[in-house]
Amino acid sequence: MILEGVKARDWGIAGGLTLLGVLLMIENTQTTDAQVRNAIAEGSMAHAQSSHSLWMIPVFALATIPVLWWRRGILAVATIAVLAMGSHDLLFGWVTRCGAGLPIAFVLAFLGALAADRTTAWIVGGLSVVLTVLVLVIDATTGPGAILLALPIVCIVFGVGLAARRRTALNEELAIREAELRQLRDERAAIEVADDRARLSRQLDGLLQDRLADLTTAAESANGLPPAQAKAVLESIESGSRRTLDDMREILGLLRGDDVSLAPAPTVAHLDTLLARLRTAHSQLVVTGDPRALPATVELSAYRIVEHLVTALADRADAPIVVTVRFDADALEIRVNGQVGEVADLKAAVARAKERAKLLGGSLDLKVAKGRAGAVAQLPVVG
Repeated sequence: MILEGVKARDWGIAGGLTLLGVLLMIENTQTTDAQVRNAIAEGSMAHAQSSHSLWMIPVFALATIPVLWWRRGILAVATIAVLAMGSHDLLFGWVTRCGAGLPIAFVLAFLGALAADRTTAWIVGGLSVVLTVLVLVIDATTGPGAILLALPIVCIVFGVGLAARRRTALNEELAIREAELRQLRDERAAIEVADDRARLSRQLDGLLQDRLADLTTAAESANGLPPAQAKAVLESIESGSRRTLDDMREILGLLRGDDVSLAPAPTVAHLDTLLARLRTAHSQLVVTGDPRALPATVELSAYRIVEHLVTALADRADAPIVVTVRFDADALEIRVNGQVGEVADLKAAVARAKERAKLLGGSLDLKVAKGRAGAVAQLPVVG
């Protein structure tokens, strides 16, 4: 499709240049010889016009309309503009072109430096210089002397485009590195949880082995004892069995994430440091309620939830982020408010944060309105 890949801003650029060219060419066609002579006498024009033909309009438009497809081939667009402007010079001679021709040269120089590879960018830059010369070499208003003033401007615009391209490349590389760091943090957290669960599983296995061995020994010792003593042994076996079941329930609760030590993993106390590392300079941490030490899994999960959310919301340096932590008697409430950046990143971060909250039997809700996101997480606190 001929308009495939053309964006709204491309219409704006090409449309603006074309409109400017059409208006200037119409002015050329309507300017009388007497007006030209007066302008030359006043010094506002350098040369008499050679033509008043209406054909100036479509021929000039051939240099501006192709800008619509600069994303497909900036080199081809610049070549067409040079050929169109050269044809305009040959066909119509001395007319005013600078008011619309120079903006074309400047735009092509910038876009070529911004969007093309190194070799193509320099070729487009050279064609922009040629285009500038063709615009001014027989320009009735400025004369060829203006070439010496316009060429440095073209070179400056080209340099600005190169600088913008380098900055864009650095931002893209930074975004890739940040995504890799997020993935590494998630993997590290998963490894920490898995390692702790493996330790607890070994602890549970050892506990069962020891307790079963004790119960077996106690049961064997009851053989041949008087009824009163046998009853006491059986009561001790019952008591030991209940204690074993309680310990098993406790460890199984730890495996589900109720209370597991992951030191020296980060805690709620480290949120200040987390916010200080963000790219945004407008971050705020508010703590209310009764701050206290919480079970290690609650501390770690609270930190990770905030980390997931603020990292997704800190795409812009001027985007304020507010994190509010409230210590209630039986729950920890976390609120994160900030400006929405990449929607895909936010959805992924919310999914990871919800998994964290779900691990503790908690919840996380997200609301997005008018470009801002507000997340509320509730983590139950036992004990």
